[in-house]
Amino acid sequence: MKVYIKNKVFSIGGGSSVVNENQEPVYNVKGRVFSITRVKYVCDLEGKRLFKIRNKWFNFFVHKAYIYDANKKKIATVKDKWFNTKGEYFVLGYKDEIKIQGNFFGLTSQILKNGEVVGTIRRQVSIIADGFELEANEEDMPFLVALVIAIDNITDKKYKKFI
Repeated sequence: MKVYIKNKVFSIGGGSSVVNENQEPVYNVKGRVFSITRVKYVCDLEGKRLFKIRNKWFNFFVHKAYIYDANKKKIATVKDKWFNTKGEYFVLGYKDEIKIQGNFFGLTSQILKNGEVVGTIRRQVSIIADGFELEANEEDMPFLVALVIAIDNITDKKYKKFI
């Protein structure tokens, strides 16, 4: 399954749209207005919250974002490395070992789950707003959308983009 995650240009709080190959909505990503930690929610089409994503408030050298489930339980920490020359990201505390390999802001990255490729992220180059194509199994898709949003939050914070 492929979905396209596009940051909305005019969105209070930094929301995103998530659509399938037929441009039909699959998930909604809602941002919180004036959030220092860039809080965002991945919701289904009925508005039910599936995941909450937020950045760590203060970062020294390693940038982190947290993913919470619908019950407000932290299920994963997404982080980069101190000298992240390869653009790798790691997911800690999740039930499986997950690593994003390849340069996230290059054109293509792979998502590895327990050493096997479970998804591919392709950056959609645009001057106006960030966009990503995510290809993965349908059962993994909600968490992987939250993962892409978390990494995008980290890179926005790292490079001081204000939403």
